[in-house]
Amino acid sequence: MTYSGATGHYETSLYQEGGDCIAVVKIEDGENLEKAIKRFKRMVEKEGIIREWKKREYFEKPSTIKNRKKKSMERKIQKKIRKAQASRSY
Repeated sequence: MTYSGATGHYETSLYQEGGDCIAVVKIEDGENLEKAIKRFKRMVEKEGIIREWKKREYFEKPSTIKNRKKKSMERKIQKKIRKAQASRSY
């Protein structure tokens, strides 16, 4: 994100360096630090950095991933069935 206006200039960027994801927030003189921290948090949340880090924190076997996705799909199907039955009963 880059901003240039009459009031000032700030820049936030997200780039890969050596396989690591680096978030950069540049602060101009006189800019409120709290606003810069909020911009940083929004950028990290939008890009899903924390979610990705938690996902990769521990190794998960491919079979475990497959089973987790299968159970998730079964729950979604059951939820759709329950909703369909509830709408028919009215």
